[in-house]
Amino acid sequence: MADANPPSPGDTTILRLANLAGFTPPISEVKKHRIVGFDNRDARARPFNLLRTSFAKKLREDGHRLVGITSATPAAGKSFLSMNLASSLARVVEEPVFLVDLDIRRASLAEEVGLVPERGVESFLEGSVVDLTEIGHRIEGTNLGLFPSVRRTSNTAELLAGDRFTQMIENLRGRCEASTILFDLPPAFASDDAMISLSQLDGYILVVDSGKTTRRHILDVLAMLSPTPCVGTILNRYSGGLGDSYGYGYGGPDYGKYYNLTDPSS
Repeated sequence: MADANPPSPGDTTILRLANLAGFTPPISEVKKHRIVGFDNRDARARPFNLLRTSFAKKLREDGHRLVGITSATPAAGKSFLSMNLASSLARVVEEPVFLVDLDIRRASLAEEVGLVPERGVESFLEGSVVDLTEIGHRIEGTNLGLFPSVRRTSNTAELLAGDRFTQMIENLRGRCEASTILFDLPPAFASDDAMISLSQLDGYILVVDSGKTTRRHILDVLAMLSPTPCVGTILNRYSGGLGDSYGYGYGGPDYGKYYNLTDPSS
C-alpha cells in the first residue's frame, strides 16, 4: 500500500530523478525494440496511452504504488509492455515514474533503450553498490527513471530473498519521490523469483499471451502469487477487437493489445 507518511521534500536522502545519471536512448535502438511510449505523436502509442489511463485510475482506487509486471511463461512480451507502459505513464504524471528490472536472469530493459550498464540492481542486492542513485538512469527529456540489471544466471532467488532486497523496497517505498514504481518481473513459472519479489510489492499485472496462455495458466499463477493482489491483466498479441492493427511486428506481423484491468479470474 502507499506510504502513509511520505518523506519530507527537504530530506536530501530521498531518491530523486534529478540525481540520476542522464541517458538519451539512441533513436535506432528505440525503433529496433518498438519502444513507442516516449512519443505521443506516434500512432502506435495509442493503446499504451489508453492502458496508462486505466492503470493510473486503478492505482488511485486501490492505493497501490509498487506494482510488478509478470507473465505465466517466457516470451509473452512483458518487458516490452513494461517499458512502453512506464514511458507512456511518465508523460502524463507530475511526479516521476521509476521502472526497475527484477528479471535478473534475462535483464532486457537496458538493451531495449540501448543502455549498456556496468552494474545494476543485481550489484545493489549483492552489496557492491550501496546507493540506488549509483545504478539509476534518468531518461533525458522524460519523467522516467530506469534501474536496469546486468544478467546473473545463478543465485537470483537468494538475492531477492535477502536483506538487501528488503532494504531496496523500503527505500523505494518510503524514501523515493516517484509516484509509481513498476517492476519488470520474471515469468511466474520460470522460477520462484517472481513469487519472492511480489511478497513485498503492492500488486501485479499479469500479461496474457493471446493464443498461448491458457485459463489453467492464469488460475495457477493467481494461486501461486496469492495473497499479493492481481491489479489486472493485459491480453497481448490480440489481433482483433479494437478495429485496426497496430503493426508492431512483435512476435508476428500484427501486434495488437486488448487489456482489461479487472478481476482476471472472472
